[in-house]
Amino acid sequence: MSNNESKTANESTKEKAPDKLLRHIVLFDFKDSVPADSITIIEKAFGNLPNQIPEIHSFEWGLNNSPEGLNKGFKHCFLVTFLSEEDRALYLPHPAHQAFVDLIGPSVEDVLVLDYWAD
Repeated sequence: MSNNESKTANESTKEKAPDKLLRHIVLFDFKDSVPADSITIIEKAFGNLPNQIPEIHSFEWGLNNSPEGLNKGFKHCFLVTFLSEEDRALYLPHPAHQAFVDLIGPSVEDVLVLDYWAD
């Protein structure tokens, strides 16, 4: 096999990168009464959703560290990425996602969700 043939074979096995990604941003403001170990359980539970819901393309999260002071109480930011609106539509009612919603319900003061298409 020549170098050109090898390159063509390798290129055909690569997945084409999506033109756009659907970003699902979730911000949590936990109640002051929620202990740190309970918040850790929630962080891990959200982080485990990609293992349970194949429609999740990627996932990341972090804690606010902006010096601007404009977070309005939201300290936890989670970014769930989907390849399509259909994938998001399967994620929202998924039993694992609904169990997570039930888990966090008593612990959050406020939740903010924003979705957008990223180029």
